[in-house]
Amino acid sequence: MIIFDTQVRVRYGETDQMGYVYYGKYAEYFEVGRTELIRSLGIPYRVVETKGIMMPVADLEVHYKKAARYDDLLTIRTIVREIPRSSFMTEYEVYNESGELLVTGLVKLAFVNIARMMPVRAPDFILEAVQLHWKPS
Repeated sequence: MIIFDTQVRVRYGETDQMGYVYYGKYAEYFEVGRTELIRSLGIPYRVVETKGIMMPVADLEVHYKKAARYDDLLTIRTIVREIPRSSFMTEYEVYNESGELLVTGLVKLAFVNIARMMPVRAPDFILEAVQLHWKPS
């Protein structure tokens, strides 16, 4: 299992008229968590693409529990519970500064060969990076 935390502060433009984080922004927060997790494995997403692989979102789930507000400092916890095979599954937990769980989610990414625009299995360089950082649950 891999668990990685990163933080973002809610900006004014990410809130709706009621002062709550607009519901669609959580997918962007998940992306921040996922991008930083992949970077922490030693493979910035830019490198993934230079190796001929893209990772489009195949599925997205978001479960809202409590609202975040302008200027809240959020912790985005990104969790990988399975070694990637034909897809890369990431789970998310978003907490406020008080440690309250606000949102949970799940994102499934596909691996696609850019040149052929065809799905492929997880590339070896990603598998090696994940296994290097893997901790038993």
